[in-house]
Amino acid sequence: MSDLREETRIKLETVSSATLTTVLFKKGFKNTFLQGPKRLSAGKNMVGPAYTLRYIPSREDIDKLDVFLDPSNPQRKGVENCPKGAVFVVDSRGDARAASLGGILAKRLEVLGCAGIVTDGGFRDTPDIERLSLPSYHCRPSAPTNLTYHHAVGTNEPISCAGVGIYPGDIMVGDNEGVVCIPAEIIREVADEAVEMTVFEDFVLEMVSEGAATFGLYPPTDPESIVKFNLWRNRHGY
Repeated sequence: MSDLREETRIKLETVSSATLTTVLFKKGFKNTFLQGPKRLSAGKNMVGPAYTLRYIPSREDIDKLDVFLDPSNPQRKGVENCPKGAVFVVDSRGDARAASLGGILAKRLEVLGCAGIVTDGGFRDTPDIERLSLPSYHCRPSAPTNLTYHHAVGTNEPISCAGVGIYPGDIMVGDNEGVVCIPAEIIREVADEAVEMTVFEDFVLEMVSEGAATFGLYPPTDPESIVKFNLWRNRHGY
């Protein structure tokens, strides 16, 4: 599991997924935003290292309700083993015809101190999950039990979720727009650059609100824009 420093986590709680994707694009990473999963209820940023669960299609002779009697069932074992502060990321192959998990397992993850849940499938019991303090992202509600279409095969291994390759320990950041996956080895520099970009964009937004045109300001191709930004920054104590 990734060693996410507290100072880095705090920075990531203040920046948007849009800003993070731009920073990552500058570093050559184009496929980092999970297309599809939406947050059930708005709130502060979700930040944490990925702990993964992988599904393959279910099969009728194997996936019966009695599979849950087995304590080694990967779905149940994965929930119980999810580290405090991690984001539980579920590869459902983009198939929301059956639930990736439901309200009871989501509550268990909340009690265990999980930082959030993300799936490219769907949740059941969504009204219950929506009331939790746990940031939760899915594509749409899905009442059928996971066994209908999903067979859990592995935990804490590389997966695909919403078309993004996710490795255990990658840092997942989710805001009210969506979720970004960031390679753990560059997380500190990404966080620092995202904070800097956010400060500059706050300046730009204020200038635009006061009537300024964006040309030469955003991006700051006019040297005078940098001069104004530095004065604004000093005035606001950034």
